Amino acid sequence: MAGERKGLFITGTDTGVGKTLVTAGLARCLRDRGFAPGVIKPVETGCALRNGKRIPRDGSFLKHMAGATEPIEEIVPYRLAAPLAPQVAAEREGVRIQTRRLQSAFRAISSRHPFILVEGAGGILVPVTRRTTMVDLMKQFELPVLLVSRIGLGTLNHTLLTLYYLAQHRIPVAGVVLNDPDGCRDLSARSNPATLEQWTSVPLLGNIPCHKGTRMTRGCADEIARRVDRYVDVDGIIRRMSRFGPLVPNEAFHRKRLEELKDLKGKIDIQVDLKRSRRRSG
Repeated sequence: MAGERKGLFITGTDTGVGKTLVTAGLARCLRDRGFAPGVIKPVETGCALRNGKRIPRDGSFLKHMAGATEPIEEIVPYRLAAPLAPQVAAEREGVRIQTRRLQSAFRAISSRHPFILVEGAGGILVPVTRRTTMVDLMKQFELPVLLVSRIGLGTLNHTLLTLYYLAQHRIPVAGVVLNDPDGCRDLSARSNPATLEQWTSVPLLGNIPCHKGTRMTRGCADEIARRVDRYVDVDGIIRRMSRFGPLVPNEAFHRKRLEELKDLKGKIDIQVDLKRSRRRSG
């Protein structure tokens, strides 16, 4: 598993734990490092209607943070109205979710990018269809999982149960990121990181502090990228993914860096010439 494609399937112990923040932040951090990540959210529910179209808020933000050129219809193949589990939301609208369509979109996007980030919906056993859960999509996509968990009371049980179930299904887990979306103040927030490390060999790759007021909007994009870059081991994630083959920055990034170095060299040459001129005149 996870031997052909490089990427992560970002899931959570629950809904609202910060999957989109982590996925979007990682996409931007990878982009800033010169990689061209692909992003996909196979199903998004709770999509508002605008000009006759369902607008996936999370998927649109992922597209922006990754700088993705794919149409939103490919990044989010199913965009549903009701804020419910995908299966339930689809049935309310008379929509049949076809996993072959999800696989097709995933293969198309992953073929264009050196690294792909998949954001799931809810937790790992959320039903996608009457026969498919998020775990089944993880198996089909063959990517290691990055698990996002809340920092506060209850996360030990939720996180360890999720990790146990993933292990039973032989799904590799790259690591766990703890997140504090609500400003947790209970005592467990201090002890949970160390306790998790005692109870599992899965590495803790991040611990993001409270970010109340931060919204998944373009206005907060830079702040989200800074938070993820500071509190998540992005370079460690890249190293782990490199086990499946080298991750190479794209040509555009190389050209940009070369231009920046040329510009820097030009500024240094000007400063050197000025210093020489002053010495001569002195």
